[in-house]
Amino acid sequence: MEFHLWLSLAFICVMGALSPGPSLAVVVKNTLFGGARQGYATAISHGAGVALYAAFTAVGIGVIIVQSPMLFTIIQYAGAAFLLYLGVKALMSKQQSVELDHCEQDDTEQSSQQKNAINGWRDGFLIAFLNPKLAIFFLALFSQFVDQQASMEKKVIMVSTVGIIDAVWYLIVAFLFSRGPILEKLKRNSHIIDRITGSFLILLAARVVLN
Repeated sequence: MEFHLWLSLAFICVMGALSPGPSLAVVVKNTLFGGARQGYATAISHGAGVALYAAFTAVGIGVIIVQSPMLFTIIQYAGAAFLLYLGVKALMSKQQSVELDHCEQDDTEQSSQQKNAINGWRDGFLIAFLNPKLAIFFLALFSQFVDQQASMEKKVIMVSTVGIIDAVWYLIVAFLFSRGPILEKLKRNSHIIDRITGSFLILLAARVVLN
């Protein structure tokens, strides 16, 4: 995979991970209530869930290319249109918020019950795998990078990049939240993250038309 294309993919993955959302809320909650170990488990399993979705998408696109190049072209342009929509939407977004209900521990008994109820491996994987928007996003994103000459090595690199960046980011979140809060900074700067991501998605969508 060409280095500049990999950088584009990695950048989008990083900015997407930085944007506050339900996944961040789950990692934060599990870290606060279950400790660093549960936070790390949530982060790793979330990355695995995202990578699995990415793998399904990459393999599916490969099959479509072989069986129907015309259908792939349609999907590629539809994907570009979807990325353009996401980019414009991100540019117009306002500051987001991540709801963390019941983050204050009322007493020791309640805290202990919450900690025992947390399963980071389960929660992280399910919050990713049960999100159908990921399938749509990866279909739109990967259709911009996979072509008829795409090798299995290229697809593995793409899938690995997606999963590793996602897991590493949430591992960092779990590490920091087990020692000090960063959520407020993310919330305050979420609109900046969205604008950078939106601009890059629009440029990526334009690449299909310009080529």
